[in-house]
Amino acid sequence: MLTREYPPEIYGGAGVHVTELTRFMREITEVDVHCMGAPRDMEGVYVHGVDPALEDANPAIKTLSTGLRMAQAADNVDVVHSHTWYAGLGGHLAGKLHGIPHVATAHSLEPHRPWKREQLAGGYEVSSWSEKNAMEYADAVIAVSARMKDSILEAYPRIEPDRVHVVLNGIDTTLWQPRPTFEDNENSVLTELGVDPDRPIVAFVGRITRQKGVEHLVKAAAHFDEGVQLVLCAGAPDTPEIAARTTALVEDLKSQRDGIFWVQNMLERDRIQEILTAADTFVCPSIYEPLGIVNLEAMACGTAVVASDVGGIPEVVVDGETGTLVHYDENDEEAFERDIAAQVNAMVADKQRAQKFGVAGRERAVNEFSWATIAQQTVDIYKSLR
Repeated sequence: MLTREYPPEIYGGAGVHVTELTRFMREITEVDVHCMGAPRDMEGVYVHGVDPALEDANPAIKTLSTGLRMAQAADNVDVVHSHTWYAGLGGHLAGKLHGIPHVATAHSLEPHRPWKREQLAGGYEVSSWSEKNAMEYADAVIAVSARMKDSILEAYPRIEPDRVHVVLNGIDTTLWQPRPTFEDNENSVLTELGVDPDRPIVAFVGRITRQKGVEHLVKAAAHFDEGVQLVLCAGAPDTPEIAARTTALVEDLKSQRDGIFWVQNMLERDRIQEILTAADTFVCPSIYEPLGIVNLEAMACGTAVVASDVGGIPEVVVDGETGTLVHYDENDEEAFERDIAAQVNAMVADKQRAQKFGVAGRERAVNEFSWATIAQQTVDIYKSLR
């Protein structure tokens, strides 16, 4: 397993996916993990750093140097499986160097995230090449949703459709489940923040990036009904510019209304679960989302979801059953923001409906998104390539 992220360094959905997939696959077969970042003292986990001579290079070039080290190290395995463009070059070269199949999982696609030029500058062209190369030459490609498979074939038409397999993201519902809140939780993060248990609560959890739609949510919150609170767990901004814009929007929102709680540091899982459990609704305003593990996390905690209708989200959130979908039109973002506000207001105004959606959401997470099933499907793809 080749990946940028692995515990304790998890930044987004791809890292969660690799962590859980590895955990459940290890009940079926032996799995080594080759990752990036700080040293780990974990069995079967190997960490690779940047070539010291490239310490001052563009971040994309530094990443590729780490991929070379991964490829060299993965010399005793039967299959190499890379996740995201960060590990794509390592997976591709390991396959060629050691004569083994390369499987690549697409968690997102660079052609669909052009705003990353703000983050990587010329490195965006490098990351785009790395992804294209890994996808087009992989022996098998895994898409995390049916919509993602369509996007892969559209972005990279050289790939034969039968090489692309749909294996959904998953959720461990024994870990993600409703938790005690407020006075029932002796270490309540909600009490620490000063959230009022007697007023409606709206929650968001995610990184501050263009694709996660944080700015749209903050603008929408200005139209929430009086008394509705927002717990905004949003940090790790992609660029100084988006960090500054988000800060300005939140400060302006706070000047208009109370009940706005911005948590910028990464919270422990049990604290996130308390927030999700207490929320009357969870909001996912993404403008690009191949699947959206965070919606599964909210559903597993028994919370209704208001989400955009982009990407693979409709494969998770069933409109009118586990939540409400809001149409996103890049040509009318103001309407998107007002529609989010309208659907949030409708959800928190009808607690019985929200609770019904929450129960249905947990049932769907339990029944349809088991990591054990996903791990077996992944191993079956490996076996088909031998």
